[in-house]
Amino acid sequence: MSDLKKMYSTILGDSFPLDMTISFGDQQLVYKKRTWGIKQEDNSIDERGIRYGENPDQEAALYELVNGNLTLGDCRFIDPGNGLVSAIKAEDMLQVGKHPGKINLTDVDNGLNIIKYLMDKPSAVILKHNNPCGAACGNDLSTAFNSALRCDRIAAFGGAVILNRACDIDTASLLSDNYLEVVCAPEFEDGTLEILEKRKNLRIIQISDIARLSDFEKFRFLDFKSLIDGGIIVQQSAVNSIRSIDDLTPATSNWKNVDYTCDRQPTQQEIDDMLFGWAIEHGVTSNSVLYVKDGCTVGIGTGEQDRVGVAEIAVHKAYIKYADILSFDEHGIGYADLELEIAQGKRDVSEKNGIDSKVLKDRAGLPGSVMISDAFFPFRDGADVGISQGISAILQAGGSMRDFETIEACNEADPKVAMMFTGQRSFKH
Repeated sequence: MSDLKKMYSTILGDSFPLDMTISFGDQQLVYKKRTWGIKQEDNSIDERGIRYGENPDQEAALYELVNGNLTLGDCRFIDPGNGLVSAIKAEDMLQVGKHPGKINLTDVDNGLNIIKYLMDKPSAVILKHNNPCGAACGNDLSTAFNSALRCDRIAAFGGAVILNRACDIDTASLLSDNYLEVVCAPEFEDGTLEILEKRKNLRIIQISDIARLSDFEKFRFLDFKSLIDGGIIVQQSAVNSIRSIDDLTPATSNWKNVDYTCDRQPTQQEIDDMLFGWAIEHGVTSNSVLYVKDGCTVGIGTGEQDRVGVAEIAVHKAYIKYADILSFDEHGIGYADLELEIAQGKRDVSEKNGIDSKVLKDRAGLPGSVMISDAFFPFRDGADVGISQGISAILQAGGSMRDFETIEACNEADPKVAMMFTGQRSFKH
């Protein structure tokens, strides 16, 4: 066991060069490897790059674009000097903890990729393995973070938290009550670091440019995918263009010369949740389905091969997490621990039965939520999963030959379900 623990604590060096140049025709991009002077227990400074890659036996390096730019067609890419994660300096790491590895930095990066569309309200995104496990906006930052946490308290364990406002005392107190790997914010108000530093291994990162993240909405970057034969696929990054009700279209379809439309139109709250959910969807691995309600995620299904399956998984997760938070609220322990203590004879089974009954009665908080699908429903069965749980509205790409079936499902629901199309899908692989 000690050898296993040593595997995770061992810091690799890396064999990557200090500089890297990529040529696209007659255009050149120059990158510099990012390292940090990390203070050691004996007060010496050790120059280190990324801790390691996705696994402890994989060397890794972080490179920052320092010179050149790229223009392809009508698209000009991000200029040097607009760095976020790749521009983190040693002084930005307000507490190093175990200095960050690849997964920590990619979680922060994807959190920024999501939260840049949520800058109009205090918002928090919690990520685990590059997928959001909870996201919410609120009237203040502590409310937003607490709501995001309560969506999935289990998955948030060891997660990365991205905040779009200065971390205040109330938020810091909530953060310090949980085991987290990374907390990232544009600023940390006086007194917050003393609270957060109680978690010795927590990485506390300040990225001041979060305050101007909305400037990055229309920026694109080059997305590289290396193949096992050494080949590379290069694509432009995705941009979320669904930013207001004007970007949505009513769900309509024509099948065999018959026009189909939804009987009910969405309310303003449902539209707000559609736009919020689509912003979260921008950072979720496909295939995916989300359920959101009142500016907060209720259930997140990620990375599945079929759409009806991921809709069911998101429901299943919502039920599990709802039971867990009910148990935590009522008994101070998670649902799994409650079951264990019942098995050990420390608690009465009636406590579990009460929670189970409330979960079923409330349907895990899913009624009244908006179902978000990152692409069209090829059949109505995916939408039927959400409708059976009492969702009130659906947002999907549209464009399936069988859109009319999903429209019929919305009209047959009691009460009727509203649906809108984005006209674009939001795949992320």
